[in-house]
Amino acid sequence: MFWRTLGRLIVVPLSFLVAASAAIFIVVTLGLERITQAASRGQSGELGQLEVLIDLVWQGAALASGLTILPAIAVAIIGEVARIRSSIYYIVGGGLASAAIPLIARYSVDGGATLPAAPIWQVFATAGFVGGWLYWLLAGRRA
Repeated sequence: MFWRTLGRLIVVPLSFLVAASAAIFIVVTLGLERITQAASRGQSGELGQLEVLIDLVWQGAALASGLTILPAIAVAIIGEVARIRSSIYYIVGGGLASAAIPLIARYSVDGGATLPAAPIWQVFATAGFVGGWLYWLLAGRRA
């Protein structure tokens, strides 16, 4: 009993870090691709303008804040405490937790809950699905 608990105390945080790293990788790679596509089509509102660049930096700072990881931690803790072993729970939960990140970041920057564009939701949801699946693969199967 003691060794199993100790093992879970080691496996769960390490699995969460690996899954979060994979999700961050997905956000960065897909996000850069979406920004490049928007810039090449001219839909981004001229990326060279100073106001657009400042807004991009502020939103990046809000995304890097500690508030954005809370939904993913909540999904992992609920899954561990409730001993949920279903892959669907972790995949959908990770997607929903990551899809909430742009809304949280936008709320902290603007002070209002305006909805971000659809490509942003797609990038974050995809990253959440990958992160949730990877967490389930490493730790959730044996919750």
